[in-house]
Amino acid sequence: MIEYLLYALIALSSACTLIGSLGIIRFPDVYNRLHAQTVTIVGGAILMIIGTGLLLLVLEGSGVFAPYTLKAFLIALFMFITSPVGSHAIARAAYKSGVKLWRGSVVDKLGERK
Repeated sequence: MIEYLLYALIALSSACTLIGSLGIIRFPDVYNRLHAQTVTIVGGAILMIIGTGLLLLVLEGSGVFAPYTLKAFLIALFMFITSPVGSHAIARAAYKSGVKLWRGSVVDKLGERK
């Protein structure tokens, strides 16, 4: 039964990756695309890594964390921490270098501070 839940988790991660990929293609500016990229990594890649690690653990049947499951969790944790930080740094650098917001954007918090 738990295998089916893990397969559903992997399917959910595939759906997040698909939706985030469409967002990267369709969104109008770099700032919105960074949001879609973060959704793709956090929702897609991390869920896939965790789901695969747990599925391999369940299918092995030993009940003890295997080295690959621990590595998968550590990789997922590293991605969870670094992806939003990297996206923030890219967005801030784009804003400071003069990349314009989409004309439909209604709030510019960084521009209000000047």
